[in-house]
Amino acid sequence: MRIGLALLTLAAIASGCAQGDSGRIPPAGGQQPLDAPPARALDSYASKLRAAHAAQIVAAQRWGLRRVPLTAPPAPAKKPRIRTRQGFEVHGHRRRNLPPVFTTVPTRDKVVFLTIDDGAEKDPAFLRMMSDLKVPYSAFLSGYLIRNDYGYFEKMQDRGVVLNNHTLRHRLMRGLPYRTQKREICGMQRLIEKRYGKRPALFRPPFGSYDRATLRAAKACGIEYVPLWNEEVFADRWEYREWDRKLHPGDIVLTHFRGRGQWQGTMPDMIRRFLNQVTAEGYAVGRLEDYL
Repeated sequence: MRIGLALLTLAAIASGCAQGDSGRIPPAGGQQPLDAPPARALDSYASKLRAAHAAQIVAAQRWGLRRVPLTAPPAPAKKPRIRTRQGFEVHGHRRRNLPPVFTTVPTRDKVVFLTIDDGAEKDPAFLRMMSDLKVPYSAFLSGYLIRNDYGYFEKMQDRGVVLNNHTLRHRLMRGLPYRTQKREICGMQRLIEKRYGKRPALFRPPFGSYDRATLRAAKACGIEYVPLWNEEVFADRWEYREWDRKLHPGDIVLTHFRGRGQWQGTMPDMIRRFLNQVTAEGYAVGRLEDYL
């Protein structure tokens, strides 16, 4: 009976923690500590869940969020098949097996993916905020913007963020000669591998602009995916690609490493706007690389 009660209690707690919609710690129910070894393990796990959810509430309050962010589901064991979005193909895309260009990951999970471009702003408050809230995101870095502070992005990587390719000098790629584009992409591959130990599999062309030479060069440099975006979030507004101006399961959201010099606000302001909206619409933030 004790184990059965513990399981029911644990299920209720886990459900409440996963939803995170109340901002309150679920009550323990006044039960006494359980004695049997399996029951003690369940009781200990339930205590850890309550403590973790309490920490989430504190972090959300500290950073001025309206609600605790929702917890993303586990990474899918079977990865979705990623195809190039219709209208985003280049000539010979499929025949040459060029990397897919996409704005949404095909999934039924109610998740969106946060991606951050370039590396211009290096706000320590942003790192603290994302670490406190445990929100996943992917970075797409340009070499000339990160060279004055490689350590900032090393801290990011230490927190589990994947550092991806956004070219060496953030040039408009479309129309450039193939060799020039290859230098931009392969050069950034080598830089990230040298500084951070791993060559990226993801590449985002600056401004979202590309042609067949871009994708040929990306493939030659070891790139497997070219994610673009369906929404873009700023410190003071959202912009949408789709006509309905809504989030959809699997949408990729773009933002930038920017501060008050370029925005009407800071990176933490942008994250507040982002999280308040996605949480209100019932979405969790997933890790893009987990679905690829």
